[in-house]
This record gives sequence, structure tokens and C-alpha cells, in this order.
Amino acid sequence: MERNMSLHKVPMPSQDPQERIGNFQEVALGYTQEMAMQEAARCLSCRHRPCVEGCPVRIDIPGFISQIARGNMEEAYLILNRDSALPAVCGRVCPQESQCEQKCVRAVKGEAVAIGRLERYAADWCRHSACEVPPRPQPNGHKVAVVGAGPGGLTAAGELARMGYAVTVYEALHLPGGVLSYGIPEFRLPKDIVMDEVEALKRLGVEIRLNTVIGKTLTVDELLQRFEAVFIASGAGLPRFMGIPGETLKGVYSANEYLTRINLMKAYQEDASTPVMRGHHVAVVGGGNVAMDAARCARRLGAQEVSIVYRRSMKELPARQEEVHHAQEEGIIFRMLTNPVRVLGDDKGWVRGLECVRMTLGEPDASGRRRPVEQPGSNHELSADVVIIAIGTSSNPLIRLTTPGLETDRRGGIVVSGPEGLTSRNRVYAGGDVVTGSATVIQAMGAGKDAARAIDRMIRAGQTPDETMM
Repeated sequence: MERNMSLHKVPMPSQDPQERIGNFQEVALGYTQEMAMQEAARCLSCRHRPCVEGCPVRIDIPGFISQIARGNMEEAYLILNRDSALPAVCGRVCPQESQCEQKCVRAVKGEAVAIGRLERYAADWCRHSACEVPPRPQPNGHKVAVVGAGPGGLTAAGELARMGYAVTVYEALHLPGGVLSYGIPEFRLPKDIVMDEVEALKRLGVEIRLNTVIGKTLTVDELLQRFEAVFIASGAGLPRFMGIPGETLKGVYSANEYLTRINLMKAYQEDASTPVMRGHHVAVVGGGNVAMDAARCARRLGAQEVSIVYRRSMKELPARQEEVHHAQEEGIIFRMLTNPVRVLGDDKGWVRGLECVRMTLGEPDASGRRRPVEQPGSNHELSADVVIIAIGTSSNPLIRLTTPGLETDRRGGIVVSGPEGLTSRNRVYAGGDVVTGSATVIQAMGAGKDAARAIDRMIRAGQTPDETMM
């Protein structure tokens, strides 16, 4: 294998911006085998493996990349699959630039190895080939329940299933995937990929029960009567609003509702039963990946002008670099150092604009980012007939209200004792957004993996299956 010492990543083919704003098909088209092998040859296979330290699920990154460089795609996938239940998903939506790729030594002088693109290639190769999948493990006689079929819950389920546990996942919605299904648009993460990853878990023996709301259909205490441990990964689906005048006007959406209607209920189709307003001038408040997703969806729904309204500068923007780049290519306007103070309405109760103020950046706040400070007398109006609030979410209170003794913090997140996810209730673990608030897919997966291993250690330490659980 000849080393590729290019300072630059092999470019990722993608749809033309003017074409893709008219459809919901995947933007990034993926590497060819030749491209993947060429990019894999840029990896130095460092002995100290800093990229692995940057990965929340600790994938053997040099291991799978070296196999791609040699043309051994099936082996590359099997290495990925040992540590990640969702490699095709992670290859598309993980913020690699702030995790594994940030640690890559090639980034010292040039661009990091395109770890995410290579992960996607290996996973997609397996999906489209007669790839041998690991056999279902022998049952170990123990049963675990998982609440939530999002990335954290699915990861925990997969990890436990590989150890021989009988795992049942309870999902409130009619489809598994959590935020992968309702939150991330089709053009960034095709839903057939999510379902393929779910089917792979089912082949391991994972059972998924849909339309089951824990806290209503069943309680955590009832699950504890049937299972030896419960892992709560119910996410953070409760939207936050700014608390400014006019947020109840018609045409104001939470990003959560807006994206759920589009992604889960196909609101972009002409005959959709749960449509969304197709505004001409759309303002999206926020600067994370969710804001980018909402803005890019609005553009595809025909908006003439879509603005990202964010109170800090481009430097502080928390969204993935790739998403920002794609949004700019698609004509999204970035109104930085701008903060809404009022939603303006017409005499019929519909949105007509946003009153905003200009900001400057002061000293860093608790987040480490420079604190935005309002400029006196800078009030101005931004025309908008749809406003989407994308400033974060919090956890649904149903589980904490129906689980006595479950400690939560002031934001409603479940309190855990450490990275292993043990809660204040015995045999109950939690992880992902229900603990941290809105975070990344891979962080939720890391929490699911850590909790699964902690549950395994707890059960192996001396608990035996209760006859009532068999």
C-alpha cells in the first residue's frame, strides 16, 4: 500500500446546489471505491491512535481504515461493527471535525483524514454487498429494557444483544430511530439507512415495541418487575422558546415540530395530511445543526429567502462545518450578531416579521464562548412570514413524574452518578439527551455503550435472573 501524503482530503461528490434545493434526496453522494482507497491511504496508522481517543464509542479507526486502503471492505465493516451499532448513520451525521478528525495528526499540516466519509463508505459497501454479518450470540438468560429507540437506546440495545442479553426497546413513536427519524432531514440522512441499521439490530435479537409511551402505557417500575435493568434514553423532545412577545402568533414553529412534520410525516409531499406553512421569507432563530436542518428544509419547500438569525458570530456557530457550507451553497442568509426581541404580527394574528437588535461579543461566559451584549438603539425589523425557533430542547417530564425517587436537575434532565449512567434508582440507568440536554448523535451513542457495559458488570456481579422475569 503506497501512502498518500496529500495535504487535502479526497473531495466528496455532491448534488449541485441548484438541483438539490428542489428535492429531498441525499446531498453528499459518497465515495467510489477508488476514492475511498485513495483517502484511506492518507492515514498514517499512528501507534498512539489519537483519533480513537476523540471517538465517544472508541471505534478502531486506524484498523478499519487500513482495511479500506487494502481493498478489504468487508473486514473494514466488521471492525466498525464491533464498536458501533450505527456506522452508516455516524458516517453521515457525526461532527467528526470536533471529535476524531480534530485529533488526527494529519490535521497539524493540512486536512485530517476523512474518517467520517470512510466510515460511511464501509457501511454503505456492506449494505449493498453480500456482507457477512456476525451471528446472533448465545442467550445468557438475562433481560434488559431500553426506553427510547434513538441513537443512545439503539446503541445500548446492540451492545447488550452482542453480550447475549434479551433486549426489549420501548419506543413512543410509530417508527424507531428517535431523532434520526423525526429530526434529521432525508437529504442529510436517508430514512432507509436508519431502517437498515435497525433491521441489523433485530437480527441480533433486539425486540422493538413501538407506540409504547413509558410513563403512560407502562411505568419504569413496571419494567423493573419484568427486567433486571432499565436504560432510559428517551431523548429531549420538548422544545424551548425564547419567551419573547409574539411567539404564539400563527406561523411560529418550534424546530422540533417543523422537522417532525417534514421528516416523520412527509410534509414536503403535496398531499401531506400534516402540512407546514411554506413561507416566502423564513427566519430560523439559532445556530446549531437543527437550525441548519430547518433552514435547508424551508429552502426546499420553496421559500424565496431563508435567514439564520444568530446572536454570536460565525466563529461561535455550533453547527457542523459541512452543514454550514451546504447551507451557504443553497443560498441561506446568515444574519450574525443579531438577536430577536419580538415576533411581529398582522391584524389577523399571522407573523409578518421579527424585531431584532444587533449584538457585540463581550467576555466569555460559562460555556467558554464570548457573551453576546446588546447594542443600545440597534432595533430593526426583519421581514418574515414563518419563524422557526431552534434554540434547543429539554426532556419530556412524563418519565420523571411517574418514577418515584428518580432524581432530576433544574432543567428536568435525569441526574446520573457518572459516565456509566446509574441514576438515583437501583437498576435504572440513563444516558443521552435525557441527561445532558440536546447533544450530538455520537455522544448519545457513547452514553448508550457505557451504560450497556455498566449494566453487564452489575448483572454479572451477582444478580441472577428472577423467575418472574423468565
